[in-house]
Amino acid sequence: MRKSLYLAFGFFLLFTWGVAAKTVEVCESCPVKSIKGAIALAKDYDTVLVKKGTYYEFDILIDKPLTLKGEGYPIVDGQKKGEIIKIISDNVTVDGLFIINVGVSYTTDFAAIRVTKSEHFTIQNVVLEKLFFGIYLEKSSNGKVYHNKIIGDAKDEYNSGNGIQLWYSHYVDVSHNHVQGTRDGIYLEFSDNITITKNTSTKNLRYGLHFMFSDNDVYSQNTFEENGAGVAVMFSRNISMQNNTFRKNWGPAAYGMLLKEINDADIQNNTFEENTVAISIEGSNRITYKDNDFIKNGWAIRVIGACYTNIFTGNNFMNNSFDVSYNSKLNDNEFRSNYWSDYTGYDLDRDGTGDVPYRPVKLFSYIANKTPETIVLLRSLFMDIIDFSEKVSPVFTPDNLEDAQPLMKKRQ
Repeated sequence: MRKSLYLAFGFFLLFTWGVAAKTVEVCESCPVKSIKGAIALAKDYDTVLVKKGTYYEFDILIDKPLTLKGEGYPIVDGQKKGEIIKIISDNVTVDGLFIINVGVSYTTDFAAIRVTKSEHFTIQNVVLEKLFFGIYLEKSSNGKVYHNKIIGDAKDEYNSGNGIQLWYSHYVDVSHNHVQGTRDGIYLEFSDNITITKNTSTKNLRYGLHFMFSDNDVYSQNTFEENGAGVAVMFSRNISMQNNTFRKNWGPAAYGMLLKEINDADIQNNTFEENTVAISIEGSNRITYKDNDFIKNGWAIRVIGACYTNIFTGNNFMNNSFDVSYNSKLNDNEFRSNYWSDYTGYDLDRDGTGDVPYRPVKLFSYIANKTPETIVLLRSLFMDIIDFSEKVSPVFTPDNLEDAQPLMKKRQ
C-alpha cells in the first residue's frame, strides 16, 4: 500500500512539473529582451527560448534546472569581456546557440560555456567561434556534449585554450563534435569513465585529443587529422582506443598517438596514415595492439624504453619508412602474425604465413634515433647494406624481436 502511494505521489510530481513548466521567450520585440532577464524570470524546468537575433551578453549564470534553447541559431556575443555562460545547477540543457567573442585572459580560463559541479547536463547543437576555451566541464558528471561545432583561431599555446575540456569530471559522453583551431581539441584531466565517439578533431595547435590521469575511458570512431600531434595519452590505465583514424599529423615532433606511462590498454582496428610517427611509446605496459593499419608513416611504432609485455598481432604495416624502432637491445614484447609490406620471405606450405621469421627493426632506425641528422641517408645504398648486415648478425638491435609467423597477405 505504502509503495503504491509513493508511486502515485511521484507521478503527481512529474505531472505537476510538466503542467507548471512554461516557455519564456526572448527577442527584440518580446517583453523579455535579454537572456539574463529570462533566466531570472524562469522557474525550475522552464524553457528559455531565444529567438533569432544578436544578444550582447556575458556572465550569464544558469543556477536552476532549465532548458536554454535557441531558435534559428541566435548569436550570443560576449564582446571579449569574459565568460559567456556558466552553469551551476543540475538538469540543464543548452541547445542551438551561436556563441562568439569569449574573453581572453592570462590568469582566468574564460569559456564560452562552463559547467561547474553539476550533473545531468546536455550541451548540444552549439556553434562556438572566436573563443578562448570552448566547453569547460569541472567537477561535473553524468552529462552529454553532443553535436557541437567549435572553431578557434589559435596561434600560440600561451594565449589559446582547449575546445572541449574536462577536469575532475566523470561519466560524460562526448560525441559527434567538430573541433578545429584550438590548443587541444579535447582535453581530459582526472576524468574517468568518459566516452569519446565520432568526433572530428583537426588542425589544432597541439593535440587533437589529450588526456592525463584519466582511467577507464573509451574513445572510438574519431578522426584526428592535421594536428600538431594526434593524441597524447599519459599516466592513465584501462583505456580502450578502437576504430579511430589518425592522419597527416606531420611535422618535426608530430605523431598520431603518444603513449606515456599507460598500462592495460586496448588499441584495435585503428588507421594510422601519413604521420611522422604513428605511435610513440614510453613506459607503457600490457597493451594489446591488434588489427591496426599503419600506412605510409615515417615510423609506425617507435619504442622509447621501458615497455613490457605488449602484444602486436594482426596489424598491417604497409610502406612505412620504419616499421618498428627500438632504442635498446632489450625486448619483452611479442610480435606475431602481422603483415609487413617489406617482407620478402616465402610460404612453401601455403598456410598463409611466412616460413622465415621477419625482423622489423632496422639498424638505420637505431642510428636515426641516436643521430636524427642521418635521416637524409634514408633509402641510400649504404644504409641498405648496413641494414642487411644487421639482419644477418644482430649487434645493436634486439636479437629476439621478430615475427615468427608473418602474414603473406594483408589483413582485410
